Amino acid sequence: MSSKFHIYITLIFCLFFVQVYSQSLELKVYGSDKTETKIIDSLGYENYFKDYSSLSKEVDSLAKRLLSIGYINSKLLDLKKKNDSLHEVQFSLKTRFKSITINHNGLIDEDILKLSDLKFDGTSFTLPVSKLEQTLEFINAEIANRGKPFSTLQLIDIKLESETSLSASLELSQPLERTIDKIIIKGYEKFPKTYVKRYMKIKIGQRFNLARIKEKTSELNDLRFANQIKDPEVLFTKDSTILYMYIEKSKSNSFDGFLGFGTNEDTNKIEFDGYLNLSLTNNLNYGETLKLLYKSDENDQQTFDGKVTMPYMFGSPLGVEVNLNIFRKDSTFVTARQSAKLNYQINSNHIIGIGLSGVNSSDLLDTEVSSINDFNSSYYFTNYVFTQRQNYDFLFPVNFLFDITAGFGNRTFDDIKEDQTKFAVNTFKIFNLNDRNSIYVRGSGQLIDSDSFLENELPRFGGINSIRGFEENSLIGNLFGVINTEYRYRLNRDIYVHSVIDAAYFENKISDQKGKLFGFGFGFGLLSKAGLFRFNYSSGKTENQQFKLSDSKVHLSLTATF
Repeated sequence: MSSKFHIYITLIFCLFFVQVYSQSLELKVYGSDKTETKIIDSLGYENYFKDYSSLSKEVDSLAKRLLSIGYINSKLLDLKKKNDSLHEVQFSLKTRFKSITINHNGLIDEDILKLSDLKFDGTSFTLPVSKLEQTLEFINAEIANRGKPFSTLQLIDIKLESETSLSASLELSQPLERTIDKIIIKGYEKFPKTYVKRYMKIKIGQRFNLARIKEKTSELNDLRFANQIKDPEVLFTKDSTILYMYIEKSKSNSFDGFLGFGTNEDTNKIEFDGYLNLSLTNNLNYGETLKLLYKSDENDQQTFDGKVTMPYMFGSPLGVEVNLNIFRKDSTFVTARQSAKLNYQINSNHIIGIGLSGVNSSDLLDTEVSSINDFNSSYYFTNYVFTQRQNYDFLFPVNFLFDITAGFGNRTFDDIKEDQTKFAVNTFKIFNLNDRNSIYVRGSGQLIDSDSFLENELPRFGGINSIRGFEENSLIGNLFGVINTEYRYRLNRDIYVHSVIDAAYFENKISDQKGKLFGFGFGFGLLSKAGLFRFNYSSGKTENQQFKLSDSKVHLSLTATF
């Protein structure tokens, strides 16, 4: 037999010996009689230990569990070492108390008792002894969250009420109530202070509540321009409470553009279209946003859109948003829209707003075409936006968006004044099936309710941001609705492929036209250091039209964040 074999056998034997020796201490626990022993066995406890210290800890743990289920008078009678490996422990359980009535003498607010789901009557409440420790810990935590972080609870005057019930009085230490005296921001010292007060609703002089503060500061991650580095910390001194927040500034500016091309049905030539979209956020450390968009499409249409959003004006809870949109249709007409809106951010997810909008359109041809005419209109409108983010996902940071606007006003042309009502909705939701698969569903649409219509006032749709497979802004209607769907599959964290299945319905009362539209295709997205590159290939058709590859559209876009 070789020497190597002897070495292997020796090693195996040593390992086996160490394993057996490491679990050589055995514990057996008994009660005063067989009934008590069964109760102890039902609790479950470890039987084998590596050393005496861990065995002793298990005995202490078992004693605490007996107390927690109502054996308040239980005692450890004996701990014997029977031999080198066996240790025996004997408990005397005595009476098990099932309930306890606690007189709190008005020291506990009634709403805290309701949160604790307790049965209370006047200044006392009753609960099972098995829930005593858990309940007192909860009550103490609630008191601490209401400005008294150093409060302590203690039971005194414990008395026997019956064979299975107890009574006691509650004693509460009453340290001075703590309020926030100072807020210090670390990491991003120029973080807009109004967001602390208005967005997170944390103020100087506010009652100190650490749980609420952590909840509110976590909402920082829903901001595009900042996020929380770590949980807030508190420095307590004898006469002050200082709150430290750890925030870092995030890249929030974006540049978005796309190039589209397809074949003109009349000339059979390739035509190009595209847009440039610039968004600048928080460059002045105020939380402001400036958005500029310029779009030129293959139908000889140009769009300019500028929007400025100023949150929490002059430290108030209200923000201001102004918008200018100019649309030009070749040499036919030009329409300018201006709007101003007051926003109120309820919390990190909800924003409501009211505003005033004005529209001025000019007929550049100055012909007698009845569907195009000079007009002016003005509207009052209200808006609601709900946003739910998933910041862990760099490709799709927003999981759910719901944006709805309703307005009423009037339009005047040729000295004819008509009342009008407008509605617009834009919403989408991502259904995450697992880490790689998800389904994207988007719905959008607009409606104008009026006695008559002009072509140059109707909303336009079609293209990469509407129903895909059609030319940009090539479709018009006083009513339209679009549903976009994508099945997305991630190849890895930075690359995904997706399907394109779109459907739309529209009505145009000027031309007495209505119909259904469909778009089908595929695409992919690639997240690189330069930004998010997207490719879409799609083909559109009407309800009674066949698909033609010659009508397909290819869209390329790049969104860069800086």
